[in-house]
Amino acid sequence: MENASRYAVYYAPEVGSDLAGFGASWLGWDAETGRTVPHPDGADLPLAISELTETPRKYGLHGTLKPPFKLSKGYTVTDLDTAISELASQQPAFEIPHISLHAISTFLVITPTENSGKLARLAENCVRNLDAFRASPSEGELSRRRTANLSDAQEHNLMRWGYPYVLNEFRFHLTLTGRLASEHVKPVAAHLQGVLAQTLAAPLPVREICFFGQDIDARFHIIKRYPLTA
Repeated sequence: MENASRYAVYYAPEVGSDLAGFGASWLGWDAETGRTVPHPDGADLPLAISELTETPRKYGLHGTLKPPFKLSKGYTVTDLDTAISELASQQPAFEIPHISLHAISTFLVITPTENSGKLARLAENCVRNLDAFRASPSEGELSRRRTANLSDAQEHNLMRWGYPYVLNEFRFHLTLTGRLASEHVKPVAAHLQGVLAQTLAAPLPVREICFFGQDIDARFHIIKRYPLTA
């Protein structure tokens, strides 16, 4: 995707995994194939799945490692591809032993149950090692981020790294819904707990990182997967 509006490095579930299949159907978008996917049955839910997932749909199921950025002048997509490939070759594969369904405010997400030093180091290396490719955010982007009442540390990250929630502010998560009405959190969580019971009971393998690009319709596509081979 030479003409993507933004690029990112994300974790995405492995091709063919139960989590990848769930994510594509639940969100209605498969970033691997670049296709819309019919939602599963959600008769017991308070809203249609298409409404619950409208906000995260365009990203596909993912966990952020290097947040979306515009490519800096002087660099090409090939340059960025080469850098991500080199980075991946220096990172070890690992597993997140335990994951769980969690509410961040009124968003439902999948998160590690315990902090993972290996995951934090992977994300930090993505942020730091690929920063030369990131164009500085516009004043409009900065203003939009600041509406979240950032802490001093988050403001520092925004100015230095282009995103508030990196390094010590990093919290890995796979977003499953947009913001829910408070009375909808419990029934949607109960539904997801049932659907995801087997996935949540197993470790989450992190054996590759993914290069994403955002298209003209604002949807993200997986451009390439890179195995972690250190």
